[in-house]
Amino acid sequence: MKERRFVRELMESKQRIVGLSFVVAFVFLLLVLRLWHLQILNAEDYQARSENNRLRFVPVAASRGAILDRKGAVIVSNRPSFSLAVIPQEVQDKELLLTQLADLLGLDRKEMSENWQKNHGRAKYFPIVLSSNISRDQVEIVEENRLRLPGVEIEMKPVREYSHGVLAAHLLGYIGEISEKELDSAGLEEYNPGDYVGKNGIERALERELHGSDGGRQLEVDARGRVLRTISESRPTVGNSIVLTIDMAVQKQAEQAFGDQAGAAVAMDVSNGEILAFVSNPGFDPALFSGKLPADIWKGYLEDVRRPLENKALSGQYPPGSTFKVITALAGLQEGTINDATSVNCSGSYSMGTSTFKCWNKRGHGTTSLKKSLRESCDVYYYQLGEKLGVDKIAAAAREFRLGTALGVELQNEKVGLIPTTEWKQKRLGQRWYRGETLPVSIGQGYVLMTPIQLASMIATVANEGTVFRPHLVKKVVDADGKTLRETKPEILSKTTAFSKETYRLVKQGLSAVVNEPGGTGAMARLYDVRVAGKTGSSQVVKMRDSKNSTAYKFRDHALFVAFAPFENPEIAVAVVVEHGEHGGSAAAPIVGRILRAYFDGKKPVVKEAVHPAPAKNENDAEEVTPAVDVKTPERESGVNR
Repeated sequence: MKERRFVRELMESKQRIVGLSFVVAFVFLLLVLRLWHLQILNAEDYQARSENNRLRFVPVAASRGAILDRKGAVIVSNRPSFSLAVIPQEVQDKELLLTQLADLLGLDRKEMSENWQKNHGRAKYFPIVLSSNISRDQVEIVEENRLRLPGVEIEMKPVREYSHGVLAAHLLGYIGEISEKELDSAGLEEYNPGDYVGKNGIERALERELHGSDGGRQLEVDARGRVLRTISESRPTVGNSIVLTIDMAVQKQAEQAFGDQAGAAVAMDVSNGEILAFVSNPGFDPALFSGKLPADIWKGYLEDVRRPLENKALSGQYPPGSTFKVITALAGLQEGTINDATSVNCSGSYSMGTSTFKCWNKRGHGTTSLKKSLRESCDVYYYQLGEKLGVDKIAAAAREFRLGTALGVELQNEKVGLIPTTEWKQKRLGQRWYRGETLPVSIGQGYVLMTPIQLASMIATVANEGTVFRPHLVKKVVDADGKTLRETKPEILSKTTAFSKETYRLVKQGLSAVVNEPGGTGAMARLYDVRVAGKTGSSQVVKMRDSKNSTAYKFRDHALFVAFAPFENPEIAVAVVVEHGEHGGSAAAPIVGRILRAYFDGKKPVVKEAVHPAPAKNENDAEEVTPAVDVKTPERESGVNR
């Protein structure tokens, strides 16, 4: 009996041992599997997490390169700016932290939350910029409450400083925080959320040159986030600087000459295509766009009828008006349709079929030669010439000047204008060309459209007698040590082969008469010491105007003037468009005169101040301050297309 009980207990003990062994083996297997999972499958992940618990990466933003004018004057530089950042791995309660920051600093909680969300998926030890351009007072508040704000850091980043405010704003452009779309763009792969990038103008066109390379420091910290040591450090590389072709003294005078008027001006070196002044008026403050633009200012920009955000010099398309008569005259001379002795009688209008085309001078110009037609801007002369030439021959002459195409300046969004032809109308509108449509084209109306930079290129090509240069704004690129990395060479787009030297000579004589002879429509651009040649123009905004009542601003004609100087050996060409300025001779010509005055004054040697008292100025000295007009200024033109 005892033996049986012993055997039964022994069997039960063995069963318990086997069961317990299975349990132990199962637990051991689970431990092995867990270790395999931790140390084999996810070894890299957990090693990274371990490192992240003690490591912190502090990015150091590179300073953007400076932008200078052709004489080395700094136009755009950098200044320090503070940003509020957070390291996600050190934050236990995101919502609580955002609420604290909003209450302490008066920041927009929603905006901070959106900035945090944009960085979802990035390494948790990498700082996220919650708010840029915070004030020094806000920085002090963060430092005072650092123990209550785990993971919060203050980053110092260089931001742009535009030395001249709104001056040359459309040329320079502005920078702003990189968007999610831009982060995914080709060429911006190395950028991080919170970085600044050029949005338009030179800042955007030469972003890769200006940006430089960011650096950073990898730090070891304790559990409270205190820095123990620097593990590694990479220094940021300062961006390259850009030397522009712009002369800021000329640029300043050009913009001041516009005052509150809307419009554009381009001044160009006729020998190489360098742009000396590039104006789109009114401008905007580029510094405001680096941060959050105040809503009232943004609304003001959008509602301004003068369109301050539009780059008119590059994207504004205007009927060139009577400035286009230069092209028509060149075509007529070269085709043999006219010569310098060809005359027509202008009675104030010209009839074709049942249509009557009026001259701006209702009384007429009487017997008119080529020179007089340019000097006094007679429309009837060009109506008759255009009818004989036909639109396609006029268009062929315009194409010699690369009109109707992009000239390829460095900035974005260049418009191409329009030079109509019979083929263009058939393709575009599905209609044939009518003879009567050529007459408005011959005086720069109808379908013809040009940009201010095309107008400047056109008159520069007339000045140098046939060479079309690519207009350019960048003179050279230099590194932080001042070493020239790249220099822009003049690029010839084409040379006009359709026109002879004699043809250019005759037209240029007429352009000189516009400014310098009695009856010339451009006398207000005259300088006392330099012979200027040019052409006035006015272009219709609407076909019919109310002659009995004052015309509303948006329906007034545009005023234009193109010019070059000196007449004997041209150096500079200028084109000015004053939106709704009505008369080229009275609105645009004075601006051209002021631009030319600034350019030629800038070439004069600097005279050191005398130790002894200077003698009193005589009348001739006074003429050096303001342009002298040695003939009576013509009366304001009373129609369109002058």
